[in-house]
Amino acid sequence: MPNANHDTQTSQPTYELSQVQRRAVSELLRVSPVADDLATRFQQAGHSLALVGGSVRDALLGRLGNDLDFTTDARPEEVLKIVRPWADAVWEVGIAFGTVGCQKQAPGQDGANQSFQIEVTTYRSEAYDRTSRKPDVSYGDSIEEDLVRRDFTVNAMAVALPQKEFIDPHHGLEDLAARVLRTPGTPQESFSDDPLRMLRAARFAAQLDFEVAPEVVAAMTAMADRIDIVSAERVRDELNKLILAPHPRKGLRLLVDSGLAERVLPELPALRLERDEHHRHKDVYEHTLIVLEQAMALEEDGPDLVLRLAALLHDIGKPKTRRFESDGRVSFHHHEVVGAKMTKSRMAKLKYSNEMIKDVSRLVELHLRFHGYGTGEWTDSAVRRYVRDAGPLLDRLHKLTRSDCTTRNKRKAATLSQAYDGLERRIERLRKEEELDSIRPDLDGNEIMQILELPPGPQVGKAYKHLLELRMERGPLGREAAIEALREWWAAQAPA
Repeated sequence: MPNANHDTQTSQPTYELSQVQRRAVSELLRVSPVADDLATRFQQAGHSLALVGGSVRDALLGRLGNDLDFTTDARPEEVLKIVRPWADAVWEVGIAFGTVGCQKQAPGQDGANQSFQIEVTTYRSEAYDRTSRKPDVSYGDSIEEDLVRRDFTVNAMAVALPQKEFIDPHHGLEDLAARVLRTPGTPQESFSDDPLRMLRAARFAAQLDFEVAPEVVAAMTAMADRIDIVSAERVRDELNKLILAPHPRKGLRLLVDSGLAERVLPELPALRLERDEHHRHKDVYEHTLIVLEQAMALEEDGPDLVLRLAALLHDIGKPKTRRFESDGRVSFHHHEVVGAKMTKSRMAKLKYSNEMIKDVSRLVELHLRFHGYGTGEWTDSAVRRYVRDAGPLLDRLHKLTRSDCTTRNKRKAATLSQAYDGLERRIERLRKEEELDSIRPDLDGNEIMQILELPPGPQVGKAYKHLLELRMERGPLGREAAIEALREWWAAQAPA
């Protein structure tokens, strides 16, 4: 590992660098059994192997997982010959880009078996044609050539194996200690090679809580239109990683300030509505970022992409529905309905799954429903409908609705919180009394056909819907009362 006493561009003390070194040694020792074993096999075949990129960065940060990235001078066909007899499974999905993937069960530092996901990539350089969405890949012959083409200096470090030689030609360790993102060459060259790296800068800022160097931000701003050649799927995947990161506000602000958001998620910067002294309303953009953070604070089982996307997009209908009222207020009537449609459109353009689009847009559509609850005057039937309309999204809707309160008025915030507490208590009571999560009529379709002597057809569906509405209004009727209600409804359908 490197000597911490070399010149640095930062005021970080030597103590912090030595702490970084100690964490890295500990992490590398943990994965040494599998890494050294693989490196020995490459060495015996006449090739070099190095741990590289994010794996080295994460080792230095003390957060190296079991996904390991390696680089080698061996061409992909040679890599396959080496790893096939060794790995438990091998896949060639990325082989066109010089990457071979494999899985290996191996003992960790404690001797217990662990599953390692490994990618081995041939030294390479790649660049986009200005009109192409796919990189042209060419292979290199040295690790230095490989490292200079990587996105950021903190990802352009390597550890040659099995000798554990630290390779850092672009001072990535210094930038890691300073918590700053820079590019190995000029940012213009880096972003021309792969424009997605501009989004990756925002993503790493959100994931690592790093600052982005001013010259990198300037290049992102100047070259924002280059992101248009990147496929929607790659853009979506980077946005997901950013939104699921510990500090998404940081990354989202960078996207908006650089103009990248205008190209990939224009609904977000559109929330920066102009304000004037005569018309009062919240800063919708800032409100949205606060709602996202408040939703994150309510997550129980790790980051929830559906909840976070709903929080980010819940108010995107406001710019289109803004109206200035005569009393100085600003209204956004039906912005939740408009926002749900806009959410579907944007997510479809970003190639999200139909299920994800359905769930996020439904939450956007329902996020204001609670505000009709007031001080608890909803009937039980209104509570049942709230639960029915939310369906399996109810717990997320609870979190989104609570997160949407960003008022600084403590009394108002407490009142809203108490009201929602009351609604949740009512939902739980009705759940216990009525099996609220699976509301259905007291009679099923077969019983309806038998009682009314009907064949399958639309009339059965109408009868079922009528009984469901009665169930929502009155709660469980019981079989006899349901039969009587069904017969009354059927009699009313007969022509006069």
